[in-house]
Amino acid sequence: MSLINKYKNIYVAGHAGMLGSAITRRLKSEGVENIITRTRNELDLTIQSDVENLFKSEKIDCVFLVAARVGGIKANMDFPAEFIYENMSIQNNIIHYAYKYGVKKLIFVATSSLYPKSCGEMMAENYILSGKLETTDESYSVAKLSGIKMCQFYKKQYGFDAISVIPCNIYGLKDKYIQENGNVIPTLLDRIHNAKTSNDEYVEVWGSGKPMREFIFSEDCADGLVFLADNYSGYEPINIGVGNDITIKELVKNICDIVGFTGKIDWNADRPDGIKRKLLDSTKINNLGWHAKTDLKIGLQKMYSDFLTKKD
Repeated sequence: MSLINKYKNIYVAGHAGMLGSAITRRLKSEGVENIITRTRNELDLTIQSDVENLFKSEKIDCVFLVAARVGGIKANMDFPAEFIYENMSIQNNIIHYAYKYGVKKLIFVATSSLYPKSCGEMMAENYILSGKLETTDESYSVAKLSGIKMCQFYKKQYGFDAISVIPCNIYGLKDKYIQENGNVIPTLLDRIHNAKTSNDEYVEVWGSGKPMREFIFSEDCADGLVFLADNYSGYEPINIGVGNDITIKELVKNICDIVGFTGKIDWNADRPDGIKRKLLDSTKINNLGWHAKTDLKIGLQKMYSDFLTKKD
């Protein structure tokens, strides 16, 4: 039996999103029954008093903190103030009141965008705060860095078992398929699918297609987070990735093949690429005994099936 079953009340903050819903499914597969959730309409996590009331009333003893304002390059560039304010508010409230009301374990999910631009071939945990951030998503990255530091300082001062996990780019079921402000895979899926159904001759894609990115399927990421809840209590953050990356051009080709779009890709090089390469060094979690399982093409096929159910 997994150690996760030692917790009576597990709160998944952000349960309705892609990763949060995957964590909820993973916990249920372990036989966990007491999963606490709140929709955004039921609880505004930026309101301090409301978050305190949740922890005061529910006797929570484990938290998966995946609630966040997220988006792609365009959203980060257009709304930096909202990204830093909302994410820091959510983190500050949940981490502080989790400690104050006796939570035994907190798993904070950060982002690979907090790594400096000049990390070399792979992004290892010791590179954090060693250089300048990528400017296109700086506000989100700074917010997540503050969350990592908050977990560390609460562990150092109070002995609070709060860990920070840095995943690579997550894709999967229940993602937000929006073209303007979404992340790269759901945005591409939606755009390429619409081009196919409209018989368009081409699809415009931002950038040159040369940057390389690492992608992890949401179900794998959830499995890794539950694994870390059982097996990691370190002070330093820990990466979770698949160990290989792909160019955006290759990604687009894979999506075109899955969707069945045979038109032209119009690469708009006037739009920003972002950082050239983002590949995490996942040695630490691999050495603990965990490895991702889902091949990217298989994950994309599952995601496209999920996408089509939303279109029907």
